[in-house]
Amino acid sequence: MRRTRSVTTKITEGEYARLEQMAQGQTVNEWARDVLLAATPRPTDHVLLSEILALRTIVLNLLFAVSSGEIPSMDAMKRLIARADDEKLGKALERLASVRSAP
Repeated sequence: MRRTRSVTTKITEGEYARLEQMAQGQTVNEWARDVLLAATPRPTDHVLLSEILALRTIVLNLLFAVSSGEIPSMDAMKRLIARADDEKLGKALERLASVRSAP
């Protein structure tokens, strides 16, 4: 694939020196391209994280119920699964946003 677009920014000499160290043998441009593209979430990231978080919600709620001596009914399980499905994408997006905004 032919690259035809550019992204540029101005940095200090000290910042450039730090980037050179981080590039570890790559050119700073190659390294920066790799880092920028790696930081771009893929749709599959959202789907996988959403499903994992829904599964986590279901498992933790079931473990809590069972450890409290409860046996969830079929209706309770259906409600739990529906709730986990309804909330999974929002929770995944929140988690991804918090990771991106972390220092």
